[in-house]
Amino acid sequence: MLKAIMSDSSLLRDSLSTIRELIDEGIFKVDKNGLSLIAADRAMVAVVDFKLPATIFDKFEVDKEQSIAVNMTNLVSVLKRVAPNEKLEIELKDNKLEIVVKNSSTRKFTVPLLDITQEEIPPINQLEFSARAKIKADVLKNGIEDADIVSDSVVFDASKDRFNMSASGDISSVELTLEKGNDALLDLNVTGTVRARYPLDYLKKMIKASKLANEISLRWSKDYPMRMDFTSVDKVSLGFVLAPRIAEE
Repeated sequence: MLKAIMSDSSLLRDSLSTIRELIDEGIFKVDKNGLSLIAADRAMVAVVDFKLPATIFDKFEVDKEQSIAVNMTNLVSVLKRVAPNEKLEIELKDNKLEIVVKNSSTRKFTVPLLDITQEEIPPINQLEFSARAKIKADVLKNGIEDADIVSDSVVFDASKDRFNMSASGDISSVELTLEKGNDALLDLNVTGTVRARYPLDYLKKMIKASKLANEISLRWSKDYPMRMDFTSVDKVSLGFVLAPRIAEE
């Protein structure tokens, strides 16, 4: 049994819209603490780590821990039909999610559950990082969008006092530098000098989660996966782990 009610579905919609950019099917774990999802994209380049606490719902009832597999495109399409002033009710019925939208009228959608199994996920909790930075979301978003106009990858480079993003194309280059003390660089902790390159097609999708949070936490190491985390004031947590692009220099 699952029954959940929320007056503002924007956090749920914005989170799942970003996740849908990377994965087309997802298996959500549901328990008394809320919803969670860990899934890798089909190319095994990125992993999504999502937690939606029960506290963001007006009502959240579940009688046992269970897994719910859905087509992400179908679910997001329904959530996009919910206006900010409408109440959203989600209930598990007959192997389907029944989604009811209430305002001056009542509209009901059904989203069938999928019969799929969880694929093997890389052990993201075992990753160890030598660089950590916390950056204002709008600044990092601009840096990624700037890099995208000249290249298909971007280099993250940090030392004790400086964070740097750079990208180079055939004729153009772009660079973003933040020194310690800059208002946009909220925290920086680095062991040595840490440099790694990452694909921009994935970063452009991940940065859409900046709708959830004003700050972004980055963790990476030399030629090593990077973890990017967004946490809202309501403790909605959306994180990504992205494999590096090592071959290109």
